[in-house]
Amino acid sequence: MRENTNKKRCFGDSSTLYSHYHDFEWGIPSYDDRHLFELLSLEGAQAGLSWETILKRRKSYKELFHNFVIDRASAMSDIELEALIQNPAIIRNRLKIFSVRKNARVALEIQKEYKSLSNYFLGFVDHPPKNNQYQSLSEIPVKTSVSEAISKDLKKRGMSFVGPTIMYAFMQAVGMVNDHLITCPVKEVECTLT
Repeated sequence: MRENTNKKRCFGDSSTLYSHYHDFEWGIPSYDDRHLFELLSLEGAQAGLSWETILKRRKSYKELFHNFVIDRASAMSDIELEALIQNPAIIRNRLKIFSVRKNARVALEIQKEYKSLSNYFLGFVDHPPKNNQYQSLSEIPVKTSVSEAISKDLKKRGMSFVGPTIMYAFMQAVGMVNDHLITCPVKEVECTLT
């Protein structure tokens, strides 16, 4: 169970939505393929924007992209995707919108090869989460050799919006690494659970 104390969060004091994401999702290991694909898609949509911008639109993204169910997202038509470019409820970037379908199709191939997206991503790390011990946000890298390796492989397979920086943010989001600062109350709770 996560609890709030007088200690300062790593991020998220600016809004309830952002704080909730920090406290209850960011850094928690995820092994659910639908959730992994959702965060992979949202991280791609976030490129060049703030994460809070995407969190505010997350519900709309889920509704419009069939809750990120991979086979349903992979089957979206050009007409469906073109219509989304006019929808102000999401980021109206054609390349980002079409990348969801493109990436879903690659994800299906990965599932066939590895039995799950989770197995694929876990193949890049030993035992997630890697429990980093950073004292300030400035110490946290924007990319690592692992995020570069994942990015390179996904691009080779045909995915878009999966650069090394995006992939490191994804790794943080799905708990492949735990980058909560050592002064964060969530870090204290997580360390007592492991």
